[in-house]
Amino acid sequence: MIRALCLALAGGVALAAYDPILSPLAVTDAIVIGQSRVEAQRARFHQPYRLAVSRAPVDAVEIVTPFRRVVLAAEARARAGATAFTQREALALLAEADSRVEIDVELTFHPLNTYLGVPAYFVTLGEGANVVQPASLERLPLFSPRVDRLSPPPPVAPTPVTPSTSQPGQPLVGGTVITQFDSCALNPSGAYDIVIREGEKEIARARVDLGKLR
Repeated sequence: MIRALCLALAGGVALAAYDPILSPLAVTDAIVIGQSRVEAQRARFHQPYRLAVSRAPVDAVEIVTPFRRVVLAAEARARAGATAFTQREALALLAEADSRVEIDVELTFHPLNTYLGVPAYFVTLGEGANVVQPASLERLPLFSPRVDRLSPPPPVAPTPVTPSTSQPGQPLVGGTVITQFDSCALNPSGAYDIVIREGEKEIARARVDLGKLR
């Protein structure tokens, strides 16, 4: 529904900057980047989508636009040594994600923490009258050191907020807050503060300029 509505609002014309509705040519471009054998090329592409925060407990923020979603999926397929990621598969992935923008907040907790689950951190874009609420939010616990996330599996469909519980005998070392934002609520060439809060207390923030992303 979100995909159809955004397309109608755009009048069927591709929007500037990051594009919530990818053309077949853009899908092909994303697949080519993801399947490139030049590591430096892929690293340069991913760099602006990862925002270092380094304000405990927030390590970084990852942005996943529809275009990057395809790049990540194609890259994961290439690294697994499997068959090439096809345009048909890419379109199915985009339809499942409904052209949403995903923002992932990576957390590392103090070694002596007593958390039973990821605290109730919440993520919004912008502030005041222009604040954008997430369409969905999920908090995932981490029980082992984080692995570099340059080629994760394709992001899954949005899920409602669910509590995170620890596994018996395993300390909680960190977590990830995964949020999904409806593309229709965003200005594709706008800049937004990503604000992470626990209740009324601001934990950290980062700034993303969608106009500089694909």
